[in-house]
Order: sequence, then structure tokens, then C-alpha cells
Amino acid sequence: MSTLDPADSDRPGVAPGPFDPPVQRDRVRQQTDTEFSAFYREKIRPLTGFLINHGACVQAAADIAQEVMTDAYRNWTRLTHPRAWVHKAASRALVRSVASVEEPVDDMPEPTSLVPRPDAIAEWEARHDALSLLRSLPMKQRQVMAWTLAGFTPTDIAHHLGLPVDNVRANLKKARRTAAAYLKTRKEDQ
Repeated sequence: MSTLDPADSDRPGVAPGPFDPPVQRDRVRQQTDTEFSAFYREKIRPLTGFLINHGACVQAAADIAQEVMTDAYRNWTRLTHPRAWVHKAASRALVRSVASVEEPVDDMPEPTSLVPRPDAIAEWEARHDALSLLRSLPMKQRQVMAWTLAGFTPTDIAHHLGLPVDNVRANLKKARRTAAAYLKTRKEDQ
């Protein structure tokens, strides 16, 4: 039986071995299901918001978040930092989906638990006017802001994106300046 080293993890876990008794495998599976269910309920909406902040439409963000969570469940016993892992995987999946743009479909997307009324997506986006600000930023600045809004520090972001910390801080500073100018203009227009 293999175990994860608690010192290397932000959560305890036990991976069942192929020769473990069925009762033990069932217990491990139940523990995994319980841990993952709690993680999923707490993190799925913020992960979807993270993708929206990155520039994804609501439906695409919900789909990517769901796919990433499915992968997280499959790998749950091997993940030492699941929150960071799902954010990094979601960010990469979004980049892949943008790189492989397909022709838009005229059909309305089907409802999901994350987007119960797909016809209300435009209405929701209009209420969240910060999205227009985020979408106006250059990609690196938007990426850094999305990670920051998800609660990651510049050091964390640099580590997960493989960038120098100074680059992350510089992009964050530029994004904040742009946001301040945007808000000032909005206030003056009102």
C-alpha cells in the first residue's frame, strides 16, 4: 500500500494498492469520494469564475471546469495540491480550446448545473461589468489578474505559469493601472 507524505501535501490521502483487500479498497474509495465531493462543491464555481476572468464565455468556462474536475477525480489520490492543480489544468485547457477555435454553433447550449439557464448568459455577463475590463486587457495581464482574483500570490502564479516573479508583478501592476483608469472613466461618465 502506498501513502502520500503529509509534509508534501495540503490534504492527507491514501492510494489503494492492487493487492490490498477489497474492504480496504472500498474504505479508501469512500474516503476519496468524500474528500473529492467536498472539494468539488467548494471549488467548482470559483474555478468557473477563474476561467471567465481569463476570457472564456460562461458556457465554455463551465464545460472546461467540469472536464478538469473529472480529471482531478481520476487523479485524486496522486494530487498533493488539488486547488493549484485544477487552476493550472483549467488554464491550460482554456488555452488549448482557444487555439483550436471551431465554427460557432447557432444552437443554444444545453442547461447544466453550473449554467441552469443558458439563455440568461448574456444578461449575467452584462451585470458583471468587470468582465469587460478583464477582456480588454492583453492576455498576460488578464491571465495574471485571473490568478490573482482566484487568490494566488505573484510567487504562486510565477511558479504555476513558469514565469519570473518580476514579470508577474509587472503584468499585475499594468493590469491594476488599466483597471484604475477604466473605473475612473466609468465614474466620470456617470
